[in-house]
Amino acid sequence: RCNMEGNKNMISLKQEKLTVLHVATLNQPIGPNLGYGPIETVIHNIDKGLYASGHRSIVACSGDSRVFGEHHVTVDKCIGDYWSDNTTAKHTTMNMHLSNALYRARRGDIDIIHAHDAKAVEFMYDSVFRMQVPIVMTLHVSAEDSSLGGAYQRWANHLLASPLVYCTAISEYQKRQYSELVNAENVVYHGIDVEEYPVKEVPDKGSYLFTIGRVTRDKGQDKAIEIAKKTGSKLIIAGCVQNKSADRKFFTGLKNSIDLSVEIGKYPVDNDYFGRVIKPLLDSDKQIIYIGEISSEHKKHWYRHARATLFPIQWGEPFGLVLVESMACGTPVVALNRGAVPEIVVDGKTGFVVESVDAMIEAISRIDSIGPSDCKKHVQNHFSITSMAYKYSELYHQLIDNLKIAESGSSLTDDYFDETLHHGTIATL
Repeated sequence: RCNMEGNKNMISLKQEKLTVLHVATLNQPIGPNLGYGPIETVIHNIDKGLYASGHRSIVACSGDSRVFGEHHVTVDKCIGDYWSDNTTAKHTTMNMHLSNALYRARRGDIDIIHAHDAKAVEFMYDSVFRMQVPIVMTLHVSAEDSSLGGAYQRWANHLLASPLVYCTAISEYQKRQYSELVNAENVVYHGIDVEEYPVKEVPDKGSYLFTIGRVTRDKGQDKAIEIAKKTGSKLIIAGCVQNKSADRKFFTGLKNSIDLSVEIGKYPVDNDYFGRVIKPLLDSDKQIIYIGEISSEHKKHWYRHARATLFPIQWGEPFGLVLVESMACGTPVVALNRGAVPEIVVDGKTGFVVESVDAMIEAISRIDSIGPSDCKKHVQNHFSITSMAYKYSELYHQLIDNLKIAESGSSLTDDYFDETLHHGTIATL
């Protein structure tokens, strides 16, 4: 098992630059300006952070992706959706992607493989085991939704885990959820490029409330509407509706409470985006407005001009990138105390973490006491790309160090038996 503190005697090894092969997911292209693509956004940020730190970052991904390091194209295009039927064509695309990623791993110049999906690890494991290349797998989903049971336990089991596969959690909350399922001792929080997020100088008193995320009951858009109506606030709802029957049914139920629906994602982002796109909606007499799925560039403006971001989740969110993005723009968060929320939002300083919808309603009256600079500084100190890349680099080095120690111990044992048997001594254990 790994210790992030490492071995002080191996500090020189930690200065070495590594060659890291990222085996990306195919739900969306890897890139900087996605709509709904949480895992792909994280892969993009890790690649960017490692590249900026001087590591050789190779991303095995679709041809329609954009990366900072080296682009190893595995398939022409991504699947393009987080929720689609498991067709023969999809299965073929995934096999081609993983086969080409494994082909790249076999060239012999890879120090670490960083995967983001259990299927990728299972596909590559036997070959990688023979190559003795450590695998890091970031746990992106909840333990309940993971597929780390059954056959995958041959490398994921928390008691019998292979020393070549290391699962890393994205929050302390998620780590606890996986404690009986996988060997994941360390936590690496997601990071963003904080300087790319425009920050307000003073609170936007009297402005709108904002909520963004996949439109589904777990995200609590119905609760956000309740909060807006009871506080007399304008509410902007952003997010995609996936092709899931439960999500479609939930969205249909919301429509009676939505006063205006407009797809603003088609409008380009420029210097006059606020005056041309945001202000006309704020000046309208509509209170509850749904603006559809928006890209990263769009949402930065909506975060920045909001009075607060609402996060009324109804389940244990493993992380919550929305929280970090909002605070990076200086916009405080009002959230329910679920999942990793209390690890990310500092109650009373960067927002309010409360136990009920009624408490969220009460917190809106106090939200203007939160300083934008405190929100931004908190993200800079704890959730930056630089911090994330450094922590992953530390983990990579520790895994490589551990493997070298294991190989050295194995070599010494072999030498001992060779020597004793050479002199005719029978060794017993």
